[in-house]
Amino acid sequence: MVDFGYDISNYTNIQPEYGTLEDFDALIAKANELGVKVILDFVPNHSSNKHPWFIKSVAREPGYEDFYVWEDGILLENGTRVPPNNWLSVFSGSAWMWNDERQQYYLRQFTYGQPDLNYRNPAVIKAMDDVMLFWLNKGIAGFRIDAIIYIYEDAQLRDEPPSGTTDDPNNEAYLSHIYTRNQPEDYGLLQHWRQLLDNYTANHDGPLRIMMTEGYASVSQLMEYYEDSNGVQGPQFPFNFDFITELNANSTAADFVFYISRWLIYMPHGHVANWVMGNHDNPRVASRFGEKSVDAMNMLLMTLPGIGITYNGEELGMTDYRDISWSDTVDQPACEAGIDNYKTISRDPERTPMQWSSDVNAGFSSADRTWLPVNPNYKELNLRNQQQARRSHYKIYQSLLKLRQLPVLKNGSFVPEVVNRRVFAFKRELKNEHTLLTIVNVSNRTELVDIADFIEQPNRLSVLVAGVDSQHRVGDRLKAETIELAPNEGLVIQLNKRK
Repeated sequence: MVDFGYDISNYTNIQPEYGTLEDFDALIAKANELGVKVILDFVPNHSSNKHPWFIKSVAREPGYEDFYVWEDGILLENGTRVPPNNWLSVFSGSAWMWNDERQQYYLRQFTYGQPDLNYRNPAVIKAMDDVMLFWLNKGIAGFRIDAIIYIYEDAQLRDEPPSGTTDDPNNEAYLSHIYTRNQPEDYGLLQHWRQLLDNYTANHDGPLRIMMTEGYASVSQLMEYYEDSNGVQGPQFPFNFDFITELNANSTAADFVFYISRWLIYMPHGHVANWVMGNHDNPRVASRFGEKSVDAMNMLLMTLPGIGITYNGEELGMTDYRDISWSDTVDQPACEAGIDNYKTISRDPERTPMQWSSDVNAGFSSADRTWLPVNPNYKELNLRNQQQARRSHYKIYQSLLKLRQLPVLKNGSFVPEVVNRRVFAFKRELKNEHTLLTIVNVSNRTELVDIADFIEQPNRLSVLVAGVDSQHRVGDRLKAETIELAPNEGLVIQLNKRK
């Protein structure tokens, strides 16, 4: 638990504080009963330094000598031994850690407790294949592959060049990571795992077993994950983080249309787009785009073509808890940053407990203390309140999920339009189906817009989904020439063609 479960000491068991394998079996059984598919977060880049594999590798036990990335380092003239190159850890400082027992450095691109596995050793790939098969046999429907861009490193151990973006030599941004991230071998490993999953699906009952990957990379690199130049298939989709990395509260309507269109243009034919609106490593949607933007961002997420990915609590509009004290901070890089700088780095604010109710600890736990403080706004902002309210973010989110069953959202074309600097819209069209229109005001001012030219022909417009604070109501008729949008408002509109 050096990095909250991303340092794994046993790949085929459950961390005791979370339960047991029997609990997991019960979870899968209940999910199957409800028609819910369960995927697991698979962490292949590194294990825990407490894992038996690492302990055996340190001791140079036969078969485990090269399970991890070990190097002698460089012996200087004065007798000092230093790391073999200038590679940096994501969490600051050298990516190399000295091990006294083995008298070598091991690579750890994250914390000291997360040694990198050596995927140039076939035994490592076989071991991880077996891990996948273990959980597939437990009944899961696939994997989210963590930190895939770090799996392989340059075999020649070449120094990485300075990036020129910071003067801090310990900051991972100090270097351009051309030898430690997005190496060509990554794609081959993912294609191997895709074949494993496809073979499992073909030979077993149940749903298609899928794979999705987490990796921050250029759009052209990410597209190689879908399939390579020879059409060999990788994961079903690489996460699209553009809403997190490229867009924010200051983005214009044109920015939104550009980044949405870019993914769809670059994506190889026959594949499915995806849109990650938030995750555990970045500020929440309500804190990133503004609390009034929650409904509009969910409308956008749920009506774009492809897969919408929601971080827990975003359906309620949960916000970051920025006032977590130094003594309550648990995020490892924040702890390493120290008391003066931890708030600029910490990911704890977006990781506070789920706000289920106004009961003690927001209904998350009956313990005296939760692992992170509960956001004090839980007494008002919680699931139970939103279930009982006449209008709420949660109910809007539910209505959007139901809307996604429409053929036009499953299979319809996508036509975007920048209405003006502050408003954009897009149509979803399918033959013999009503056209849907999503329109979003990304600014903090009221906008009166005319979209008559965009919809091209006389239509009767009716509101399908409106936000919590909207003056519009579901079923309201609108005129294409005069649609009023409040600051940060979104609408989903149905275009009913005149007969």
